[in-house]
Amino acid sequence: MKILGIETSCDETGVALYDSAKGIIADALYSQIAMHNDYGGVVPELASRDHVRKLLPLVKEVMTGADVRPDDIDAVAYTAGPGLLGAVLVGASFARSLAYGWDVPAIAVHHMEGHLLAPMLESVHPEFPFVALLVSGGHTQLYQVNDFSQYILLGESLDDAAGEAFDKTAKLLGLDYPGGPLLSALAKKGRSGIFKFPRPMTDRPGLDLSFSGLKTFAANTISKSDDNMQSKADIARAFEEAVVDTLIIKCRRALIQTELKSLVIAGGVSANHRLRDKMSAEMEKMGVTVFYPGQAYCTDNGAMIAYAGYRRYLAGHFEPLAIRAKARWPLAELNII
Repeated sequence: MKILGIETSCDETGVALYDSAKGIIADALYSQIAMHNDYGGVVPELASRDHVRKLLPLVKEVMTGADVRPDDIDAVAYTAGPGLLGAVLVGASFARSLAYGWDVPAIAVHHMEGHLLAPMLESVHPEFPFVALLVSGGHTQLYQVNDFSQYILLGESLDDAAGEAFDKTAKLLGLDYPGGPLLSALAKKGRSGIFKFPRPMTDRPGLDLSFSGLKTFAANTISKSDDNMQSKADIARAFEEAVVDTLIIKCRRALIQTELKSLVIAGGVSANHRLRDKMSAEMEKMGVTVFYPGQAYCTDNGAMIAYAGYRRYLAGHFEPLAIRAKARWPLAELNII
């Protein structure tokens, strides 16, 4: 069985082919970073127009690279939300039309379910049940995952997502877009212990998170500090350590609460090396195994949508001709009772 996956939720156009016997057999990704860099962030209208330009060439590239014809495709999966509504609509309308023209099922995929299932593409992957931390530019959420499409929300950010806080703090430090990876690179040059940042909402029970105050603390620290690269590197390190420690504390609580021994970390921020190294070390002390997507599948990509589409195909979740796109979409709405 071969599933074509299409991802257009924000500023990356992803197309991939998943083969149920071989895994991902072709994958192509186009990033709009260079275009949005001039504006210091994603411009939704420009993102949507660029998806229109790139989708068909990427589909042709993937099909040709895998030596696959339309007759070989069993279904077309696409991101139906959450995300920038215009960008999601481009991918949804393109994919639904392609499925109609090829006379195959169309499968609407939840963007965050794609991230959650991305570690399943690795040779060593988790078994259900497990705790999942979805941590990206738009979401920071903890779930108890009992099985495919059985998701219980344990906690989430009440304001800024972790990735959003990374980007905003990077901008305060004068770094270019996208700021998160640049802040992490700068943090490697920072000295530990020079600045002490709070670990928000860790002094109270519960699994909800908050990063808005941490961003404000960073802004105040920057305004009072020397304007040189070493000082900025020290602040970047203190900020990154605070975010990582906060996520570890919340994951530890979730694992104790659920009594589970497997943890999935997925989403764009899961590529952060400090998070991976420290999380793995701390979880090892608890006897917990941590699973991550491969680096290529941490950010938005078509492969995770193709795989999630395959799982939904097996569950018989096909879309009618009406095109659905959602800017907001709680993951728990996917639950199969």
